Amino acid sequence: MKASARICLIALILLLPRLALAQSEPAAGSCAPHVAQWLDPSSGETISSENLFERLSETRIVLLGEAHTATAHHRWQLYMLAALHSRNANLMLGFEMLPRRAQSVLDAWSAGEITQAEFLEQSDWREVWGYDPELYLPLLHFARLNRLPTLALNIDRELVARVGQEGWDGIEAEQRLGLSDPAPASEAYRESLAQLFAYKRTFSKAASEHDGDDPPSVVEIRDSDAFANFVDAQLTWDRAMAEALAAGHRRDPKALLVGIIGRGHLEYGYGIPHQLADMGIEDVDVLLPLDSRDDCDPLPLDLATAVFVLDAAAEQAPAARPQLGILIEDGADGVRVMRVVDDSVAAASGIRKGDEILVAAGFDTATTSELIAVIQRQAPGTWLPLKLKRDDKTIEIIARFPQSFE
Repeated sequence: MKASARICLIALILLLPRLALAQSEPAAGSCAPHVAQWLDPSSGETISSENLFERLSETRIVLLGEAHTATAHHRWQLYMLAALHSRNANLMLGFEMLPRRAQSVLDAWSAGEITQAEFLEQSDWREVWGYDPELYLPLLHFARLNRLPTLALNIDRELVARVGQEGWDGIEAEQRLGLSDPAPASEAYRESLAQLFAYKRTFSKAASEHDGDDPPSVVEIRDSDAFANFVDAQLTWDRAMAEALAAGHRRDPKALLVGIIGRGHLEYGYGIPHQLADMGIEDVDVLLPLDSRDDCDPLPLDLATAVFVLDAAAEQAPAARPQLGILIEDGADGVRVMRVVDDSVAAASGIRKGDEILVAAGFDTATTSELIAVIQRQAPGTWLPLKLKRDDKTIEIIARFPQSFE
């Protein structure tokens, strides 16, 4: 499998967090009694919004975490932007979602010079990020409405993928996109990354239906070259976004710089805050949303500056979407099928593991994001013509979607 390949499981919708909605009583230790309140992880006490925002008014960088697909998290981020802007109009926004090469497009968007469709096309949103733009457009429209300066914080995935294969020291200086050496990971960060690495290895093995020995233990993983490169890749990602934030801060030291970033880069100060501190920037606050079903008894002491508890009961399950039922990656000529889910649309249509999907509904599908975009446009009961490469032959298959996606 190519290191740069992005694996997408179309067949499954992650519903496990929704199961708790059926409970009539909140679980012991849950955050439910603190809905719509700020909590201080260091003390477990509530914080008034007035006191928190008074503190934030003195901060130069505020990082707002998220789970990328959680609609409630993005609504909370929008609320935070409005609240912070009302107290300090000199606001600058940074977005993890876009790499630095999209900076000119982001500038044109914020200045009102291009349409929404042009922004999504010119920024290669589907390719560089992939998540539904509807989740982020309210934040982007807020920046545009208020003509706020915006920063593309990320870097192209190709560098991160190369570091994941070769390690940071294996990349020539001129190929590092101008990044400085990342600060080493703390032992606590390495431990959390080892657990993530072990999970990814187990998932990848199961997805490819590979038979063999049991996956290695976390201890064995920590001593492997593959894990060392994995840590280097994560540090490269953290360092790149930290450097972009630092550059924005230097450009206007009096501005309040707000980053919209995945929580994995922020929690416990392991990622971006650690890299900013290495560059001499410690005036940073991390704010995170928490689900009311999460465990608040107690909160980890150093999780974040403060957390805001969201009402899980107010969240509706996402609308059902078309599901082809395949695990995929970018292939040589199209989108390679790594696995076909039993009893799925793909299985009924005759799609097989190893097929490469070249065309869907008349659209070329050179990347996973292009195929996903076509599938998500399908209505219940429709027939989706597919052109596949199987071995050395090109074949055509019709995928028939059910009358309801529920």
